Amino acid sequence: MSSFEANGEAGDNVRRATPGHKVSPLRLLLSSPSATTGAIIVAVTIIVAIVSIWWTPYGPLTVNTGSELLRPSLAHPLGTDQYGRDVLSRLMTGTQITLLSSLGAVIIALLIGVPAGLVAAFKRGATGEVIMRGVDLLYSFPALLAAITLVAALGASTLTATLAIGIASIPVFARVTRSTALGVLSTDYVLAARAYGRSNLQIARRHVLPNIMPILVAQIALLLSVTILAVAALSYLGLGTPPPAPTWGGMLESAQNYLYQDPLLALWPGIAIAVTVFGLNALGDGLRDLLDPTLKGRQ
Repeated sequence: MSSFEANGEAGDNVRRATPGHKVSPLRLLLSSPSATTGAIIVAVTIIVAIVSIWWTPYGPLTVNTGSELLRPSLAHPLGTDQYGRDVLSRLMTGTQITLLSSLGAVIIALLIGVPAGLVAAFKRGATGEVIMRGVDLLYSFPALLAAITLVAALGASTLTATLAIGIASIPVFARVTRSTALGVLSTDYVLAARAYGRSNLQIARRHVLPNIMPILVAQIALLLSVTILAVAALSYLGLGTPPPAPTWGGMLESAQNYLYQDPLLALWPGIAIAVTVFGLNALGDGLRDLLDPTLKGRQ
């Protein structure tokens, strides 16, 4: 999946905060139209996912014979599918699976990629080269191929899709972490910390991580948008959460057989995917510009 390519150069320059000049996170967020728009969309998506845990208009798996392919109405705002199931209820429940799987994949990539990038930055010799060549090798291994391998071993499931996407996303954080960490390690205050006798672990915890965290936060939002597309793609191909569990990709796959009878069946999950991805991209771009303004001058 070429879309897993990250903005590895996003952290070449790291902004150091000016002492005594603090701005509240909310005020900082509102200062960027892109970040504000993205945050609103993401917040609404999360709220929908939380609400659907306890309430949906109908049971997302409830089959209603005689109510197949109904057009949108007051009773069914988004209509029903080929089995008479309420589309809005399935769309809401699918938000849970999509967000959880995407977030799980990002957490896997974060927990493995960031330490690997830090070690590669601190160990610039053979150890660092071996790590980065391993990252390059992993990057050349497509998420789809990883998913097929895992499905063959474990069977199609949400866990399978999450693991496949998470493993394929490790190079994103490894590259970004290494590039930004190298910039921090070349600063005078890190050299002073070394002269003072600080260990690599202390330097990483007290100096490197706090400085690269803004870049990582922005990268998390950007990668979430990519993983949502990947989750939908794997579900569409039957490599993710198996039916009858509602997923956005699975809803698209089942709707393709009814495009002429009811094209709205494919429209609703498509809009959900597009809007969520747009919101995360807008949030990630806005955060990146806010937290690292030096990037603006290079665009």
